[in-house]
Amino acid sequence: MSTRYVRLIAGVTLLAVAAAALTLWWNAPVDSQLAIETGSVIATPELMARGAYLAQAGNCASCHTARGGAAYAGGSGIATPFGVVYSSNLTPDPGTGLGLWSAEDFWRALHLGRSRDGHMLYPAFPYTSYTMVTREDSDALFAYLRGLKAVERPNTPHTIAFPYSSQAALAIWRALYFREGVFVPESGKTPEWNRGAYLVRGLGHCGECHSARNAFGATQDPLNLQGGLIPIQRAYAPSLSSPMEAGVTAQDVEKSVQLLKTGVALDRSATGPMAEVVYRSTQHLTDYDVRAMVHYLKELPRQQTTMHSAASVPASDILVGEKIYALRCAGCHGEHGEGAVDAYAPLSGNRAVNLFSAANLIQVVLRGGYPPATQGNPRPYGMPPFRQTLSDAEVAAVLTYIRQAWGNSAPAVSVLDVIQHQ
Repeated sequence: MSTRYVRLIAGVTLLAVAAAALTLWWNAPVDSQLAIETGSVIATPELMARGAYLAQAGNCASCHTARGGAAYAGGSGIATPFGVVYSSNLTPDPGTGLGLWSAEDFWRALHLGRSRDGHMLYPAFPYTSYTMVTREDSDALFAYLRGLKAVERPNTPHTIAFPYSSQAALAIWRALYFREGVFVPESGKTPEWNRGAYLVRGLGHCGECHSARNAFGATQDPLNLQGGLIPIQRAYAPSLSSPMEAGVTAQDVEKSVQLLKTGVALDRSATGPMAEVVYRSTQHLTDYDVRAMVHYLKELPRQQTTMHSAASVPASDILVGEKIYALRCAGCHGEHGEGAVDAYAPLSGNRAVNLFSAANLIQVVLRGGYPPATQGNPRPYGMPPFRQTLSDAEVAAVLTYIRQAWGNSAPAVSVLDVIQHQ
């Protein structure tokens, strides 16, 4: 073996060792014995009420409450491309919940993504956004959670595939994609803008859905909110910075505020994952906070979305879709896709209909579309599922017709599209 070859191997080995050492240093576990709490949190009624409000802003109950289970007792499965992560018990039970945690432990989980014993948490718990939460808000959340009724419920083991389940893999992921940091108000911006930025970037963790993810599950440009397909759920979270998609940057403030407060706004409604966000979170926020979020979103740099012209579809295929629409859809959405005021969304000129991705339309046709029941809209009109009524080919045909009728101009939907998004 030549000297040059030996030196090459030695160099590569040294680089690998250095990279491993840097990764371990970057993710060095925190000794819980050294994490001395700087002050106890006095759980006053005011602090607990503030924490309850912040828990709604963060939509904590949505993930930390299993269907049919006690509130905040955990056990809800969060499906990821790498396996299922089960939410933890946040009630003050000393054996299975937060009963033995300190305010410092809780702050470290939000801010650093580490559990009480120092092990690294999976980023399905969005500490990549929660790291922006201030210590004061963390303490308020902790005070509220400690005031809940204790529920003895052991945490459900995660089913993440190896090697993604290892702490070594998490250490590498964190070294590449996680940077801690607390929100700092931007000078030159209004208090309203800064409040909106804090809620959207931090507790609201909007970028966790409204941003594309890479092959390793890390969000790409989460501050730009340029939209992305939500893994496993097969739902598309539209770009919040594109006038052609969610349209927040283009439409008036009141329409966006109404959507977040009631789940419906003239030509649009919140369905799928967003319906749960409105139901459990945004409808409960103060008007000031909702308006602040909208003002922040309106000032996002506008994304230049490429217009996708509709490909030519055989007239026979369009005719099939038109017949299905007349039979199944026109009774509510109108013969010309005009919809019905305060009841059924118009399909003509609808941004959701004209998105390049047909994922959400496919989900609505197959599973039904149900806006949330809110204080501002307690009896919303819903759409029944057609999974048992229409074949995959018929779903593709009717959606292709809708996306190319009445002035709409969006790509056709294929049978393969329907199969992939079921």
